Parts: sequence; structure tokens; C-alpha cells
Amino acid sequence: MNAQRNAPADLPRNQALVYSTLAVAKGPLSAYAILEELRDEGLRAPLQVYRALDKLVATGVVHRLESLNAFVACRQPDSEGHEMLVFTICQVCGKVSEADSRKLAREIDEIVGKAGFLLQKSTVELRGICSKCRGS
Repeated sequence: MNAQRNAPADLPRNQALVYSTLAVAKGPLSAYAILEELRDEGLRAPLQVYRALDKLVATGVVHRLESLNAFVACRQPDSEGHEMLVFTICQVCGKVSEADSRKLAREIDEIVGKAGFLLQKSTVELRGICSKCRGS
């Protein structure tokens, strides 16, 4: 597998491999699932994957889904800062979609502003059943 072909050009090798694996994945992957995918590419230790994931999450090209303890490639690379992330997660097929969150972000900014709270990042994970699994 040549996973590097889908990665942003300026990523170091391990980050490029991890990113590319997530970019072509059909759903979210745990760090250990990523490690299994990349054993043939020379990644052998969980720490290699975790370090790459930490950097990719910090730069916003990968997102961590807290409720699943898994990772997905960013599907909205043009998002401004990713201060507010909204994901829909299908509980049947596992499909994850990154949703437009501008309106919700404004509403949350208003809430935290009234509370005198300095919000640095927020992630909302909405779990349910996608239209395909509902048969719609």
C-alpha cells in the first residue's frame, strides 16, 4: 500500500502514513487499528502512531472522536480554525460525517460569553441512525 499519495505534501513520513490511512478508511479507526494497517510500512510501536496522531490532531487535519476513542481525517479542510467541531455518527454502519457548525458555534460563543468563560475548543458528537441505514 502506498499510503503517502493522499497526504498533504509537507507531512513527515509517519504522519503522512497515518493521515493517508485515515483518509481512505471507510470509518473511524482506533490507534491500534491504524498500527495494524501500517505494520507493513514499518510502523511497529503504538507510540509511533500516537505521536503522529497527536501532531495531526494539533494541526487540524485529523479529528479525535472522544466517544469512540477513534480518529477520522478532516473532511472540511477549509474550516476556519476548527474551534467548534460537530460530527454525526451512525450507530448502525459507523459512518461519521463532519457537519457545518457555524450557527452552533455562534450560539455557543454567546453562551460562554455570558458565563465569562474562555472557550478554546468544543466538539459535539451526535449519535443516531443515518438516512441510508433508516432506508430513506
